[in-house]
Amino acid sequence: MVVKLRRKNSRYPDLTPGQYYGVIGIEADDLRILNDQGQPYLYPARLFELIDPREPDDWVTESGEDSERYAYPLPLNSRGFFEDFFDGKKEAVAIFWRVINQRLATTTGAESTLVSAT
Repeated sequence: MVVKLRRKNSRYPDLTPGQYYGVIGIEADDLRILNDQGQPYLYPARLFELIDPREPDDWVTESGEDSERYAYPLPLNSRGFFEDFFDGKKEAVAIFWRVINQRLATTTGAESTLVSAT
């Protein structure tokens, strides 16, 4: 799934208007993407234009109590995964970058480059 930021938004200075972003997952209907600093943050879906709606076959999709949607690749779909990632736990960081690099390497319809943890 690929989206493009519609326009500049002062609340989200870490995103570039017109930039393509690969969606990593969906959490409570928000989109998790790598922002311009390479951080996997959640952003409201309304900020983006949908460029390529195809979702990866390996996403696990669930619905919350209020019918909100959650969808992630299986390795990123465990409770507390992103907390562990942001806490710098080595296993979560390694899993995240492996999944993201694989995803970005196969993204079509957008400019993409491989990224790595530094």
